[in-house]
Amino acid sequence: MANISFATGRWKYLWLVAGVALGLFGMSGEWAIPIAGWLFSIALMRFTRGSSVLGGFVWVAVAAAVAAAVFVAAAGSSGVLPILFGCAILNVLLCVPFLIDRLMFQRGNPILATLVFPAARVAIEFLVAVVSPFGTVFGPLAGTQSANLPLLQLVSVTGVYGISFLMAWLAPVANAVMEHRWQWLSVRTITISYVSVLMLVLLGGGLRLATASDAPNLVRIAGISVSRSAEERMHEINNFHTPEVLPEQKPVLRRAFAVLNEDLFTRSRVEAEGGAKVVAWSETAAVVLEEDYPEFLRTARELARDTQIYLDMGIAVIRDGQQQPRSRDIAVLVAPDGQVLSTYDKAHPVPGMESLRPGDGIAPVSTTPYGRLTNVICFDADFPETLRTRADIMFVPANDWKGIEHTHSANAVFRAVENGYSLVRQTSNGIAITVDPYGVGLARTNYFSTGQQTMVVSVPTRGTWTVYGVVGDLFAWLCVAGLAGAVVLVVFRQIRQRG
Repeated sequence: MANISFATGRWKYLWLVAGVALGLFGMSGEWAIPIAGWLFSIALMRFTRGSSVLGGFVWVAVAAAVAAAVFVAAAGSSGVLPILFGCAILNVLLCVPFLIDRLMFQRGNPILATLVFPAARVAIEFLVAVVSPFGTVFGPLAGTQSANLPLLQLVSVTGVYGISFLMAWLAPVANAVMEHRWQWLSVRTITISYVSVLMLVLLGGGLRLATASDAPNLVRIAGISVSRSAEERMHEINNFHTPEVLPEQKPVLRRAFAVLNEDLFTRSRVEAEGGAKVVAWSETAAVVLEEDYPEFLRTARELARDTQIYLDMGIAVIRDGQQQPRSRDIAVLVAPDGQVLSTYDKAHPVPGMESLRPGDGIAPVSTTPYGRLTNVICFDADFPETLRTRADIMFVPANDWKGIEHTHSANAVFRAVENGYSLVRQTSNGIAITVDPYGVGLARTNYFSTGQQTMVVSVPTRGTWTVYGVVGDLFAWLCVAGLAGAVVLVVFRQIRQRG
């Protein structure tokens, strides 16, 4: 212990401040700075290891709750209490690995001791994603790394949690170096172990990218969101703010919705005539009363037949009167022969913002000349298990809002690499993206900075095999099991010593 140097006095609190400041930029948000995601845990751990067990955890937990409030406010959701409280609780839970590290970092083998914190971080991230209604949108450290292509390839094996593990592992390694006053002989093995693993991951990712075969076949896809001019005309017609649809409102609502739907049908025909073989709409791009849905679908089928396209439509179906829930959020895929190949209901409504009857979460896969096509809807892409399917092209119709557009589009990139398919995310009020099975960006449009709400892109018609697609979240479960085993081992040793 005499050779160990911990942060004390005012320096300890400077580490806390540095950790909180870096943490604001290290979260997967609109202010995200990728390097900050690697660094903030180092500072917070320096603080907790120099503090009492309970005192250090409380300070870090309070800071995390405040950071969550800032994050939610920046995302424009501060008025949605379920999101605000949910994010605060999640951020506090994500501080538990610091408590576990504080209790265990001086016990056992020094190298294995550095693995406790990253295993705990992954275990908490994973369990939160499985249990909470927020999925991975607010939790994983890896969220800031979607543009780091060599590192990104790791998720094809471990899922998003492999990157979180590497990022979290840096904190105990860096703290060990500082605690031993930068004495190389004392930390040589720990440092070399970490650097070696990180270099292998980066080299392996680079090799995977370098050896990726060129796509033999491409399909032209046009992603369409309703034009802003059509939305403005619709709002001029529709002034209703009642909680349910009243009979006397229906004629006006039909005229308002027709403005949106005609805009979509007209522009879809234009893109088909321009060479698009698949046209994909954003989430709830079309809006239709439930009783009018059969006629709407007939028009869509005729369009697909006339233009010989696959038409993937995001549709809001408004139900009558006081029926609960009041709407359906669906994606419908129509083939060039007019056949409806699939109808998918959104499986994960946004907590506190959407009242929908969730679908079964099984992404429908349709075999076509352009590969196996499938789709989910918007927030579903933040739940890895929902998007774990064998397909070639995944469509994610989405509708975001100013303040979360970068976060949400970046999160979808991980799903493409995990499962080895191209991903087309056409969105309103956000950033539309298309990436290939390796996470390489093929197209990108910003709803807020362009007057043309269309993304046209050539997409590979064949995906690639991934380990993650076979084993799923095995790596995360191993971290859960490893952490549980380490805790049991420490407790057992304590009992033996006292006995």
